[in-house]
Amino acid sequence: MIETIEYILPYIKGLWTLPWILVGFIITIILSHFIDEKKVDGFMKKIGIILLYFFVPLLLFRIFLNQDFGKNELEFVAVTTAVLFFMYITAYVFAYIKANKMELEGSTRQHFIKTVFTNQGRSSAFIGGALLASPWKVEAAIFISLVGIALFAVIPYILSYMHKKEADRNAHLNTTLPWYLKLYPWYLILFVITAVVIHGTTGITINSLGETGIILDLYTSLTIPAALYYVGSSIHPHDFRIKEMRKIFSLKNSKQESKEHWTWVKNIFILTVIITPLLISIIFILLLILNIIPKSWFAVIIINSFLPITSTNMFLVPYGIDKKSTAHAVTWTTIVCVPIIVFLIYIFTIYLG
Repeated sequence: MIETIEYILPYIKGLWTLPWILVGFIITIILSHFIDEKKVDGFMKKIGIILLYFFVPLLLFRIFLNQDFGKNELEFVAVTTAVLFFMYITAYVFAYIKANKMELEGSTRQHFIKTVFTNQGRSSAFIGGALLASPWKVEAAIFISLVGIALFAVIPYILSYMHKKEADRNAHLNTTLPWYLKLYPWYLILFVITAVVIHGTTGITINSLGETGIILDLYTSLTIPAALYYVGSSIHPHDFRIKEMRKIFSLKNSKQESKEHWTWVKNIFILTVIITPLLISIIFILLLILNIIPKSWFAVIIINSFLPITSTNMFLVPYGIDKKSTAHAVTWTTIVCVPIIVFLIYIFTIYLG
């Protein structure tokens, strides 16, 4: 049995996992002919929670159990924090400028700004998790941990503060994140800290665990194909109608359309797929050329800047972001960004690995 597991492991890691996005998409198309879409979405939402709680933390535990956490890793924590701060500041400034240009006012303006700002959150735990099987898995694990804190702790706090500024509308905005999502970032970090402490005090690695370590490797390696299947299953076939596609790729942006959700989707798409990756790439290419940062940092940060919007942003709808715009932005950034990420992982593995 152990020999079989060792044979399987290479095929559920790295780029081998990416086709599971297509598998998830195809199965969703098939199921949509027999089961109501809302029931499928509800089921996949539960699967997402299972992945977040029972797979991703143990995967991070396995990675950090093999890793010394020293000065270099602490410095990357600081750099990642700065990058995330920069991304969200960029999103807020972009949303503010666009709201002015579209002449949005009152609650509609606030709704737009919150939606654009929140959708800067990227799919690090799902699609970005493919990096956990790359040569830069430690840096990727650090990035995932910090993104978890941002998505489920920092951003909800900011959105809550923005709600309070809408005093006259607060009556129907009392819904908050469920307790299990509020708990999640700290639960995730607990696994990282535990692994670092165990390894640092005892020197234990996954290889020290013998057959148990191999089984743990198999279990945690299943996380990435399962997560990518989850991403693929969240892409709905009806989003590919020509009429809808024209709206997001149209250059037209009239005042009459400023309140339509497709205009919002288009702006979110421009921010996340073009502006943010471009700004981060310029900064970190210069840092790499000047030999200020290592190649592993460069690879992880650049790839994460191209990640599609995370579907877990849908959990933040009760905080006042637009549900329909968020759903379509998740779909279209996934469709466009996944091929870019596959290409970048392949190229960076060859030249920076």
